Formats: sequence, C-alpha cells, structure tokens
Amino acid sequence: MNRRELLGASLALPFAGWAKTTKIDRSRLSSVTDESGKTPAEGIEFAHKHGLKWLEVRGVPGAKKHYADLTAEELKQAAKEFKDGGVRVSFFNSGQCKFLLPGTEPLKPRTETPEQRTTRLGRDQQAYDRREADLMKSIRAAQALGTDKVRVFAFLRTVDPMKDMQRIVDVLGPLVKTSEKEGIRLTLENEVACNAATCEELAAYMKAIPSKNFGVNWDALNGMHMKETPFPGGYKLIPKAKLWNVQIKGKSVLKAYSDWIDWAPILTALEGDGYEGQVGLECHIFGAEQIAKSHESMIEMLRIAEKRG
Repeated sequence: MNRRELLGASLALPFAGWAKTTKIDRSRLSSVTDESGKTPAEGIEFAHKHGLKWLEVRGVPGAKKHYADLTAEELKQAAKEFKDGGVRVSFFNSGQCKFLLPGTEPLKPRTETPEQRTTRLGRDQQAYDRREADLMKSIRAAQALGTDKVRVFAFLRTVDPMKDMQRIVDVLGPLVKTSEKEGIRLTLENEVACNAATCEELAAYMKAIPSKNFGVNWDALNGMHMKETPFPGGYKLIPKAKLWNVQIKGKSVLKAYSDWIDWAPILTALEGDGYEGQVGLECHIFGAEQIAKSHESMIEMLRIAEKRG
C-alpha cells in the first residue's frame, strides 16, 4: 500500500459512519483550535461543548509551535488525542508561501534601514529556498492528523499582483504536483495581505493551475476588506468544484461588529451548489476575550445553521 492509499484508508476507517451530506448543520462546523483553547485539550473540549465533530489546526494551542514543526512522535500523540476525543481534523492551516516572493516589491513600502532591508530580504529568500521542505513538513503533519487539505498563500501582496501572477504560478505549480503525489489537496486562501485576496483573483489562479489537487479556502470577510461584495458577487466567481474549505471570522458572524455578513443565504447557496467541505470558525477577535468570543461566535454559527431548518 502506497502513502496515498494509506492516507485514504486512515481517513475512511475510523469514521466510516460519517456519511457525506450537503446539509450544513452542526455536523459540518469546525473551529481553529488555537483560537478556541489555551491547550490542545481545551480545543477538543470546545468541540465537545458545542457538539462539533471537526476541528481545524494551525498552531498548537498554548505553545509557540506550529503543528508542522512537531516530531513524528508528537504528531502521533496529537492524532491519538483527537481520535480519543471523538473529533476529526478537517483542515490544516499552514503558512506556506506567506512571505514576499524574492524579486518583487511589497504593496506598502516599508520604513526600514538598509541593514533591516537586507535582513528581511535574506529571511524571505531562505523561506523561498526551503519551500519544498516546508511543504513536506505540512504534508506529513496533515497526513498524521488525518486530513488531506493543506492551506497555501500566493505570497505577500505586491504593487502589481496580476503582473507578478505568472511568476507565482510557476512557483505554486510544482508545489501542487508535490502535494498530488502525496494524496494531499493544496488549497489557496484569499488573504488580504497576499496576491490572491479576492474571489476574482482566486478564480484566476484556479484557471492558471487547473489541477484536480488545487482548490480554494474561502474567507468571505477577507474579500470584503478588499472592497469585494462577498455574496452573491464574490461567491459567484469561485469555481464550485474547487471550493474545499470555508472559514468564518467572528466579526463577520456577530452583529455587534461592523464586519457582519449575512451568512444564512451563503450557507444555503453552498448547500445548493453541493459543497461537501466544512465551515470553520477562525475567530480572529484577539486579546483576553478571544476564547470567550470564539464560544459566542460558534453559538451564533449554530443558531444560523439551525434556524434555516
């Protein structure tokens, strides 16, 4: 059995009773663990409290370490904790390619000394040089935790993102091929700070890299911060067959914030379009109240999902 077959088996066997459904309800919601708990156990307890079957991972809660940086033994233990807790990992939030592509200039000029610029450029070059190695670390971690979806970015935003697009495609393309060999789907997120920030830009990258293993992680609020109307305008531009994960910010679901988005029709549209992935909470309300706001946001997400019947 090769690695891809092994991953498929690991995904199917322990939770074979969890059939796919297009209905977005409690069984399809998740949360990023490092924003809903101060320890891995608290992240799992968050899922228990709200009756969730899924969680997303990024940084290890309470530790200054990413799951991609854990040892094989540490990943094995983490996977056991999730399994024992009765939850699955829906999505692996890597920071892949979230730095300035060497040879490009940032959208916003930085106030820095020549020495600071040299240090920054050197740091970005080092990240670029180890991109394949870093991707493999994320792939191995995702496989160990039982998910086949790993996030990627389109590098930090430049003065002319479309002009630099082909260079970025030339870098991302080989990473997609590496992921495909490992049975992993690479998902591009629309991130305000990066070159793919809107649904229109996401669609352009999906067209430029037409791989069955390259899809979308959609964050509606990020697009709105780029003056895009998330729904129905932005949503219509996303190739639905390539939409593999959706993330909701706390400020977009809580009406007390100006960033509020009406998620009810979006969830209904996702169902109608046959979306089979999860909808994950990435609270992003920072500070001492973050965990409390994560609970508040999840309660509202559940209310919206259930209110629609």
